[in-house]
Amino acid sequence: MHKYCKLITGALVCGTMLTGIQGFAQTAPAAEPELPKNWHQMDLKTDGYFGVSLNQAYQFVKGKKSKTVIVATIDSGIDTAQADLKPILWTNPKEIAGNGIDDDHNGYVDDIHGWDFLGGPGGKCDYTETTEEVREYNRLKDKYANATGPINGDQKEYDYWVKVKATHDSTLEKSQQGIQQLQPVMNALMTTSGYIKRALNLKTDDAFKLEDLAKIKTTNDTVNRSKYVWESVFQQEGGNSTNAKIIADLSEYLAKLNNDVNPDLDARKRIVGDNPDIKDGKPYGNNILKFPDASHGTGVAGLIGAVRGNGYGIDGIADNVRIMGIKAVPNGDEYDKDIANAIHYAVDNGAKIINMSFGKKLSPHKAWVDEAFKYAASKDVLLVQASGNDNQDVDVTPQYPNDTFEDGSSTDADNVISVGASSAKQDEELPASFSNYGKRTVDVFAPGVKVTSIDMDAEFNTADGTSFASPITAGIAALVLEYYPNLSAKQLKQVILESATPLNGTMVIKPGTKEKVDFTTLSKTGGVVNAYKALVAASKLKGERSK
Repeated sequence: MHKYCKLITGALVCGTMLTGIQGFAQTAPAAEPELPKNWHQMDLKTDGYFGVSLNQAYQFVKGKKSKTVIVATIDSGIDTAQADLKPILWTNPKEIAGNGIDDDHNGYVDDIHGWDFLGGPGGKCDYTETTEEVREYNRLKDKYANATGPINGDQKEYDYWVKVKATHDSTLEKSQQGIQQLQPVMNALMTTSGYIKRALNLKTDDAFKLEDLAKIKTTNDTVNRSKYVWESVFQQEGGNSTNAKIIADLSEYLAKLNNDVNPDLDARKRIVGDNPDIKDGKPYGNNILKFPDASHGTGVAGLIGAVRGNGYGIDGIADNVRIMGIKAVPNGDEYDKDIANAIHYAVDNGAKIINMSFGKKLSPHKAWVDEAFKYAASKDVLLVQASGNDNQDVDVTPQYPNDTFEDGSSTDADNVISVGASSAKQDEELPASFSNYGKRTVDVFAPGVKVTSIDMDAEFNTADGTSFASPITAGIAALVLEYYPNLSAKQLKQVILESATPLNGTMVIKPGTKEKVDFTTLSKTGGVVNAYKALVAASKLKGERSK
């Protein structure tokens, strides 16, 4: 998924599920032990899980006063009513809620908790989009489809077209294959879900979990086969998930694939009304942050700062933050214009850390995003971003956005951290099999496998993705800034990287291959983030923050 949250259901092999339905296997495979839902916060030495040593971190700052930090999440939106988030939402102090007036004259009407750059009039939202390569292919194809070389001597545009076409063709093929593989899975899930619900006497719109399957005692072959299928699925997804959540996630992913194959190229114009290829400074969007796709952004926000110690949901990494929700990432690829504007919005409204759990293969207006990165740097704002889930070396195959600027002014910005995903044990599978890596461009790894966070509508979700490694890292940065508010963005990056001790000699499987490599070859630091060590490092620095 381009929100950089790995869809585990999508990785299921159709044959496994269909075999279960057809009756070739009668018992589910043995389940792997469930990870503690807060393993990502644990300490390797004390607890046996390679988390971020959060308990030790809080012991280190015990008794010290903290200062509130505003953290922006540029993502798919947020459930503003979620009990674990509602008390920590950023509220615009200069805006009067619901009066339909732009009280603070910033161009955004009633932007109480943030802004939706995918929104349009009438409370609508363009939250299902296609990939950038599909959009760019269709923009350029009439000009270049039959061309064998530059037109009017424009070699640069022709070279770009060649890249666009190759990327488009690859994406289209993969999306078509994905639909062929996953549509039978969806059909199987829908069918077997119905049998399970009837066996449990559930209503049509009720959901069930893994634990509910144990209640089914029957000799009916169809029900038992359905039970096997769902046991297999739940074991891959984690015990916190429900059938409804799994089906919804797969449905969203299939919608994305279908929009690559049969793209709705007019959605942006029809719903939002602006031209994403013209950066004219005119306002657009709306203030609605929760749409059906807000699950991803809600989980990301929860990992950063979900209310700690309230006996509900999860505990966030940071204990004194305000989350500014910015919706700019659809189910599909984000627009450069939206990302640039979202960064400016976050900076202008006081965010000191911005989490960016998204990415794509092309960036037609990279200069706009580069300028926004520089603007954030000029205002001393830290950007934390997911490295991506394509198990690729991003030193060789870059993902966007990134801090290698088009004008050559930077190849490694002082205020940008790129994060890969790690797993719970220090063994050969420490780097997530899906995670991107890069000795030059990925700074550090953080927990991103079977991570549990909150979800929309009082639900919870366990999932994989550099999408989750990034906010865990952003949460650590926020925690450090709370207690050491004079540290600059550059210094925050410094302590985050310094806290990731190089794991020299830890031989691991390079993501996407069977090759064994030293873990230190996969990122700049060669380590995993650590909240305790980051705080210790911060305590030894003299703050350089200018504002």
